[in-house]
Amino acid sequence: MANPKRRHSKARTATRRAQYKVRSLPVTQECSNCGSDKILHRACPNCGHYRGRAVVERTERY
Repeated sequence: MANPKRRHSKARTATRRAQYKVRSLPVTQECSNCGSDKILHRACPNCGHYRGRAVVERTERY
């Protein structure tokens, strides 16, 4: 197995590791029922709908 000839700098390592967080952000889309943003393949946190039907019962908070 090949080994590196030179040591990678701290800046180069940090730059590579910084891209990991950027790509791991959740993808959002517009809810078809209320129009707010929601995470893909999840029930809408605003109205509780998923794939055109209510799956989470929403209660009013005081």
